[in-house]
Amino acid sequence: MEMVQLFITCMGENLLPDVLKKMVLLLERLGVRCELPEAQTCCGQPFYNSGFQAEGRQMALRWMKAFADTGGYIVAPSGSCVEFVKHRYPAMFPEGSAEQERAVRLAGRVLEFSQFLVNVLKVTDIGASFPHRVACHYPCHLTRGLGVRSEPLALLRAVRGLELIPFDESETCCGFGGIFSVVYPEVSKAMMETKVKNILASGAEAVVVSEPGCLVNIRGGLVKAHSRVRAMHLIEILAEGGST
Repeated sequence: MEMVQLFITCMGENLLPDVLKKMVLLLERLGVRCELPEAQTCCGQPFYNSGFQAEGRQMALRWMKAFADTGGYIVAPSGSCVEFVKHRYPAMFPEGSAEQERAVRLAGRVLEFSQFLVNVLKVTDIGASFPHRVACHYPCHLTRGLGVRSEPLALLRAVRGLELIPFDESETCCGFGGIFSVVYPEVSKAMMETKVKNILASGAEAVVVSEPGCLVNIRGGLVKAHSRVRAMHLIEILAEGGST
């Protein structure tokens, strides 16, 4: 039986608990044993990206300590957090130090949810059914940072009744960008409104977003536009129509 450590992320824990529950149910349905290191904290990305690098490193050290003595892959529902651990952690610490060696080991274990399903479990069809027109937003860190593009699409194409709908600028940033949306709120708002306008013009009934930050941002934009289009995490789509 495959075993994974759940990296639940800050936004997942605080804003999308239902997505986390469905992630566990889906993994268990596929025969995966899930463990949750309770000592895990924020990975440190908001601090580090804001210029508070010393504070970011301290949070990274705490995160690494929580996962260091665990086994199996580390799986998260967020490309942004995975990209930060995988690509930024090893560069945070002096070359050849014990901290860097630990960071490199953990970086080799951490995967985004769709990566784990498609590339490790070799699964694309998990029995989901969602007979609706669905647009797909491509989050920046997931697509550009991790190079994850085909995996979510492979999972969506296996969903019964789902019709993938293209929309303009589907790969353009939604304006969230973590701390960017706080520092540049007006620019962020304009980008989000453009994203929502393009989604609505596509005729989709739902938009799938495999990134908690982007999901919350786009969902809020759709609510403000008084739209009935549903913004859903990929995990929520895959949980539809199954035994979860």
